[in-house]
Amino acid sequence: MMTRTWCVIGLMAFVSAMPASVRAEEIDISIGYLRLETPSRPVLSGLDPIPPARGIEGAELALKDNQTTGGFLGHHYTMDVVSVPPEGDVTAAAQAMLAGHDLVLLDMDDEALLQVADLPVAQAALVFNVSEKTPALRSADCRANLFHTVPELGMEADALMQVLMGKRWTKLALIEGPSAEDAALAQSYRDAAWKFGLKIVSEASWTFDTDLRRAAAREVPLFTQDFKAHDVVLVADAHDDFARYIEHNTWEPRPVAGAVGLVAEAWASVVEQWGAAQLQSRFEDLAQRDMTAEDYAAWAAVRVIGEAVTRTGSAEPDVLRDYILSDGFELAAFQGRPLSFRTWNGQMRQPIPVVNAHAQVASAPPDGFEHAQNPLDTLGLDQMESDCHAFEN
Repeated sequence: MMTRTWCVIGLMAFVSAMPASVRAEEIDISIGYLRLETPSRPVLSGLDPIPPARGIEGAELALKDNQTTGGFLGHHYTMDVVSVPPEGDVTAAAQAMLAGHDLVLLDMDDEALLQVADLPVAQAALVFNVSEKTPALRSADCRANLFHTVPELGMEADALMQVLMGKRWTKLALIEGPSAEDAALAQSYRDAAWKFGLKIVSEASWTFDTDLRRAAAREVPLFTQDFKAHDVVLVADAHDDFARYIEHNTWEPRPVAGAVGLVAEAWASVVEQWGAAQLQSRFEDLAQRDMTAEDYAAWAAVRVIGEAVTRTGSAEPDVLRDYILSDGFELAAFQGRPLSFRTWNGQMRQPIPVVNAHAQVASAPPDGFEHAQNPLDTLGLDQMESDCHAFEN
């Protein structure tokens, strides 16, 4: 109760300090959430099912946050959710949503994202990618109306390599899964290892169709027996399929990282510092489960909208876009450092927690990784590395 009282007092002080021009006008802000459902993929273990409202419930929590602040300002937030089945027409659904919303969260693959972002009706809108990590969307395939609150693959790979470098665990043995997504993840690890001076000394492709729930203790030691001397086993398993059976079954007793063990991801239930435990608790009250990285990306997108509307006193997409890309924009987001956006490709800058199953091990970038503009730009595509030109004036 005391915490809530101080929150109310703080909000009142914040509102009273705002210019009258921002506080005077009532504004209705209608946000859309458009999801293209993906078919369930068979994996070896069913211990970690994907929550059916993953992402959506993160956006719902942020909507409540926006409504709290907005209530003092005359800003009224609503959100409409549309979930398209895998075989559905996402373009038609996007046309309908964008006809009534010019602030839209997109939860879908890269091909569908570009189809939606390129629609004529989307050109005057502001759309947020909350789930797709493909680096090309922040480079040659970027769009001026598309912002990204989910980190690209390279941001998480760089975060992991920075932490491994800090521990002087520099010799890596890489296991790559069989899917195209596994290959992309493995390549992000190779690129990040080269970037920060780590060495991949051995590589192996995972081709087993054995039921590892019964055979891991026999098969995995033999599979890893021929690895050259290494400090860490790095696993590229984008679908959480086989990685869980690698840890504690390797021939040499080595830590495992990547998809299991030491993991870099935008958010995890074990993040507790900087007020994160309070966010985790509020999300658990809402959804009766832990907050995932996908929930956090959607939460951040809605909070970005709320922060920009609060500061500008406008819900016009062009006004919000200009402010979001300005030096004045910052989002306090329980990560210890303020979040902002890269002006060259629309990617949200953020620290990346590096965690194990029970605790946060580090927050990347760690001390010692510096950048001429912002240390967070040591994670992922820097301006000189991006082929995005849509954001150029």
